[in-house]
Amino acid sequence: MIDIYIRPLRMGDELVAYHWRNNPDVWKYTGSRPDIVVTEEIERQWMERVLAQTNVMRYAICIKDTDEYIGNVTLTDIEDGRAQFHTHIGATQYWGKGISSKATRMMLEMGFAAGLHEIYLGVHKDNVGALSVYRKWGFVETGRNGDEIEMTLTKEQFEAATR
Repeated sequence: MIDIYIRPLRMGDELVAYHWRNNPDVWKYTGSRPDIVVTEEIERQWMERVLAQTNVMRYAICIKDTDEYIGNVTLTDIEDGRAQFHTHIGATQYWGKGISSKATRMMLEMGFAAGLHEIYLGVHKDNVGALSVYRKWGFVETGRNGDEIEMTLTKEQFEAATR
């Protein structure tokens, strides 16, 4: 099993992440895939902009033994005790190894410890791996919007799923 940790996203991470933005496999199931070739400069500008936001918790997923940065796990739109959850593993060689599940749990724990009472997300109906992870940690389907399944998780549901 691969051990990971999460740490705040920081300047310098864009030097790795811009490569992921140009890999169509990484964005196969997302609604926000880039429609241009993303350069280091474009990614740097994006990173500066998002790191200045105050209603988010943006974290890098890293391999414990090597400190390799392999993905992101994020809570955005934090308001009134609610937040939207996002995660992705950009380094495709780490897909299918349980890393997203570990990072998801870590981020959910942090979000609820910070005072959130509900976390929500949207996931493509064909993203079987992500759906499995989200259901494992207690998310429940609350609706559908085209190919997207809308899910929510309360602190109580998460606590029940982690017992």
